Amino acid sequence: MTVSETDTEYQRELPRDESILEIRNASVTFDMDRGESRVLDDVDLDIQRNEILGVVGESGSGKSMLASALLDAIVDPGALFGDITYYPPDDDPIDILDLDKQGLKELRWEEISMVFQGAMSSFNPVRKIRTHFVETLDAHDYDIDEGMERTRGILEDLYLDPERVLDSYPHELSGGMKQRALIALSLVLEPEVLVMDEPTAALDLLMQRSIISLIQEIKEEYDLTIVFITHDLPLVADIADRIGVLYAFEFVELGPTDEILADAAHPYTRLLLKSTPNLEAPIETMQPVEGSAPDPVNVPSGCSFHPRCPLADAQCHDEDPGPYEVHASHHVHCHHWEDARDEIPMTHDLEGVSTGVDGESAMTDPGATPSRTDSAEPVVSLEDVEVHFEKEQGFLDVFSEPDVVEAVDGVSLDIYENDVIVLVGESGCGKTTLGKTTVGLQEPTGGRVTYRGHDIWDVKAGDEDSISWSEVRQSLQIVHQDPGSALNPHRRVKSSLEAPLKRWNGDLDGNDRRQRILSLLEHVGMTPPEDYIERYPHQLSGGEQQRVALIRAMLMNPDLIMADEPVSALDVSLRVEMMDLMIQLQDTFDTSYLFVSHDLSNARYIAEKTGGRIGVVYLGRLVEIGPPEQIIHNPQHPYTQALCWATPELGADTDGESPIREIDIPDPTDPPSGCRYHTRCANARQVCQNQDPAAYDVPDDDLHEAACFRVEDDHEYWDSESITGDEDPIAADDD
Repeated sequence: MTVSETDTEYQRELPRDESILEIRNASVTFDMDRGESRVLDDVDLDIQRNEILGVVGESGSGKSMLASALLDAIVDPGALFGDITYYPPDDDPIDILDLDKQGLKELRWEEISMVFQGAMSSFNPVRKIRTHFVETLDAHDYDIDEGMERTRGILEDLYLDPERVLDSYPHELSGGMKQRALIALSLVLEPEVLVMDEPTAALDLLMQRSIISLIQEIKEEYDLTIVFITHDLPLVADIADRIGVLYAFEFVELGPTDEILADAAHPYTRLLLKSTPNLEAPIETMQPVEGSAPDPVNVPSGCSFHPRCPLADAQCHDEDPGPYEVHASHHVHCHHWEDARDEIPMTHDLEGVSTGVDGESAMTDPGATPSRTDSAEPVVSLEDVEVHFEKEQGFLDVFSEPDVVEAVDGVSLDIYENDVIVLVGESGCGKTTLGKTTVGLQEPTGGRVTYRGHDIWDVKAGDEDSISWSEVRQSLQIVHQDPGSALNPHRRVKSSLEAPLKRWNGDLDGNDRRQRILSLLEHVGMTPPEDYIERYPHQLSGGEQQRVALIRAMLMNPDLIMADEPVSALDVSLRVEMMDLMIQLQDTFDTSYLFVSHDLSNARYIAEKTGGRIGVVYLGRLVEIGPPEQIIHNPQHPYTQALCWATPELGADTDGESPIREIDIPDPTDPPSGCRYHTRCANARQVCQNQDPAAYDVPDDDLHEAACFRVEDDHEYWDSESITGDEDPIAADDD
């Protein structure tokens, strides 16, 4: 049934003392040359006191506009309409959109504070962190000494050393430390509401999980209401009391988190859940949401999702739906929400799995992957590779010895024909440096890298005549993390894609090149290709830019492509689609991949679907490598176990104790002795402080290795004394 006469009646069911923010008919518009762009469309929402409200949606769905609207901070020339009312704990209601400049100054940071998406851009790079806190306190007429004492307490609550952080410049802190410092800055004026806009988007798994745990703690400690905005549904599901799903600038579903996850009513929510890579569900059930989000200048009539919805009919085309009441506190904007459960099942069956042209499953048969035996010749081999950098020195440091960053330290690895290896680990652990070294973009300071038996740096120096450097460069390619910056903004797609063909296929004339480019654009779903070929990069979406970057690399006919976080910048709903495309292109061009990722779910998807391997990197070392089912379900290294624990999993129990003792990764200029992970490992013993573990073969799988003493049942580790002060849980279980 529908809910009363207006779209807002169900919101007014909340008792007044339970609502801290009330949004009614909020819209944000921008006047553009091609028409009015509506980036928030008649949004109605009540935010309950002391709740964590998760707001999820694709890029461009209006999430950040909602965050800015809550503080009346829409930038010019945007216009905000509607009503937004704030209810202080012990004062009269405040009409936010009616406040003058002074009123807004008092509201922002003191009553409603915000954590922005980019921590680095939120701090002035030439001022120490302390200055940011002092200026904030001073601007709001707070006592500086009392405020800084409070600051130190907040920083300690966020597991930071107050004096070190306050005396640092932003660039001297890691991404996770900067993000926690920004959270502390948002809390220093004791706000009632904290709006967090993608606060963990640029962080790796362990830091994301740590920040999520800290958010839960500070909510209780500081009695906060939190609006957590993200595109990552599994991430927010861990902490949110309610979830609101934004699509095309309006909420299409809103309800308690457990109901949204277990019994989502809107087709878009259900498809979004099905498209999310995870560690447990069969990969055959993970499918992308077909189509693309609407243009804000040309939003479809009726239900905005109907062009992409498998349940859409004439009513959806003509009539704006809902809200319909699923339960008392669960509402959905869909005419056919009762049919969605049957039409879009959430169970892990194999119905609807995409198939190839012959009707066979599109999933790659792991048994069809090449044999990796001693007799198979690797395409690229790394032998005890080291990459050490001298850290840049400041003006006052010129008379001291430079610090050395051991970015890669003693890694050996073989990559075969049609192989796939995914490197995972935290930011700063050396994944990208190792990848660039593998494809000849970074010269090692120790060890050697060979391409089909030839040392590539000897080839470049001219010490080998059997192969040329240009052949090596053509055969080893890279796809960068940010395709927008990798593509020349002044060159059309046609020009960018013609360049490799002109260099490596000189026998093709202009028409042949054009036809090949058109064919590939259509092959990757960019249709009509004649339209895309004339566009500039800024006229493409992030996914379309990544497709062009992939095509450009493939046109070299390479033997190996290093893909640096190729899907991290994409919406969750697009990641499966992009990874499927990369698998398809691998089959077409007969190439190998070396992926770099901080997301274990994405690593599991691509590696399992291709029969590849996952390599876990920590502080320059390859600490574990093996088939994805072994890495995920039988991890041997404690660091791998920590990554599995940190990976958000829809519906999973996340109350387990953290397996890491320290949040922050050690300084790579001064790595720990012995096992480099021992300072964070919950199972560390004295032998781990002194001895560096070798890569041990894991029993029952000749492709699985782990650099941990625990792999060996008779190692002296088991008789060594614990250094953590806690009983080893695994050893206790063994007893």
